[in-house]
Amino acid sequence: MSVPAELLHAVTAADGTVATDRLAATLHISKGELALAIGLSRDAVSKRSRATSRQTQQRLRDTVEILNRVAGWAGSTGRAFAWFRSQPLASFGDLTAEDLVKQGRAQAVKDYLSRIAEGGYA
Repeated sequence: MSVPAELLHAVTAADGTVATDRLAATLHISKGELALAIGLSRDAVSKRSRATSRQTQQRLRDTVEILNRVAGWAGSTGRAFAWFRSQPLASFGDLTAEDLVKQGRAQAVKDYLSRIAEGGYA
């Protein structure tokens, strides 16, 4: 099973920002669904001025980084996104990565994935 090239590279615009239209297309969802999945308003991912804001870009980059880390063992970006949205994480009271990102706790998910990668327990 082949894993797609780094997602961040595929969804990064020439100016270095995460292009919300590319990310949504890669995940086979609408921009509205993308906004919902990462806990932002639809305007935050649809309007250029809002989509390029520091806060929006940080949330997008965190999400893409989490998906990149998971895609390797999930087998594809699509499966990584399914994990992101639906897999309860016992370490976080069965919240999903999506729930944690929405709460602004993406770093906790990244730390969790680092522990797993190093052979630690979930």
